[in-house]
Order: sequence, then structure tokens, then C-alpha cells
Amino acid sequence: MGKPDAEGHGPSDGLPDLPPEWGRIVVPDDASALASEAAQVRRELRRATGRYAGRRALALPLLVLLVAVLTTLTGLLAVTWPRAGRSTDRPTPAPSPPPVSLTGQALPALDLVDARQSPVPLRGLLPAMIILVDDCGCPDVVIEAVMAAPAGVTVVTVTEGRAVTTAPPVDGVRALADPAGGLRSFLGPGAANALLVDRAGVVTRVLPGIGPVDAYQDDLTALAR
Repeated sequence: MGKPDAEGHGPSDGLPDLPPEWGRIVVPDDASALASEAAQVRRELRRATGRYAGRRALALPLLVLLVAVLTTLTGLLAVTWPRAGRSTDRPTPAPSPPPVSLTGQALPALDLVDARQSPVPLRGLLPAMIILVDDCGCPDVVIEAVMAAPAGVTVVTVTEGRAVTTAPPVDGVRALADPAGGLRSFLGPGAANALLVDRAGVVTRVLPGIGPVDAYQDDLTALAR
């Protein structure tokens, strides 16, 4: 049996005492007497829940707005930053101009050298068929050109450097060397194996590769006119 408390309110049954600031607690025999207090507690809980739900409902649109702003800024940086970087890089080189045809151009006033290293003005040998024997490398082609050339047209063989390649044993061939590389600069690297030049110094035909004589016979004959 529990003992009555100091004020004689009845036994405590071993339970701890309630805080004194709560005052005297009276538990009614009928639970319906607490209906008003229960209703007030429910109202307080609903108000607290409403405030929490309101804050939560407001936070969701703010989060969506923040994500949209960050996505927009990221897209703008992705579009503008590479363009700014490209503008500071080295400029895109302009495409190379197409090679200019040598036909119809004037042959430069070039001085080549003969086997004795004496200068020979190339224009003094016109009209002529000029063959770069470094690229041709076939004496039979030179012989065919000499045999097909009309009277008054010189067949000139040109080697790179100062060493003059011995001409085939056929009259009408003038073997020269181009130590300054002037003729190759005029033609361009790998541009031609031979060219035909009339007596006025104008290139009438460029032969990238010397084929059969029939392919250029008419142009060669026209040089003598």
C-alpha cells in the first residue's frame, strides 16, 4: 500500500511526484469532461501542421526556380565561352589559292650555265622545248623530241644544280644546268617535266609528263612559225 503524500492527497504508489508548478492535478471520473481540452489540443496540432505544410509548399517552388536559373546560366556559359575562346586562338588559315596556269605567261629572263659553267641566257635559245631531265631521266624521250622538232626549234635539257647532264649524241640538243633554281621556281615543284616556249618568250604548253611525241607534235611544230 502506498503512503499518503505530505498534503494527504493519497498514495503515490512509488511513482515520481509531478512538478509543483503544475499545481493540483485532478483526474475526473468521466473522460467526457476533458472533451474541451482535447478539442483545444487538436486545434493547436492542426495549426502547427498547417504552418509546417505551408513552409514546405513554399520551399518546393523556390527549389524549382533555383534549378531553372542554374540550368539557364549553365547553358549560356556553354554557348558563349567556347566562342570567346575560339576568337583568341590562332586565326583559321585562308585556303591556298589554286595553282596558276603557266600557259600564256612570259618565260623569265633566266641565265643558266653550260658544261663549262659559262652563263647562257635561256631566252637566247627560243623558240625551244625545255625538258627537265632530272624528272624525265630517259634519253630516248629527249631523242624523240629532237627528231620531232622542226628546224629552228631548240631542244634544251636542264638539270638542277651545276652539274650538266651529257646530252644524247644527237645534234640540236643544248644541255644546261640551273644552279640558281630559277626555272624550277617559275614552274613550281613537280609542276611539269617540259614546256614549249615560242620565239616571243611566251609559254604555249606545259607538259606535266612527257608522253608519246604525237601528244605534243602539233604544238611543237607551231613553235617554228
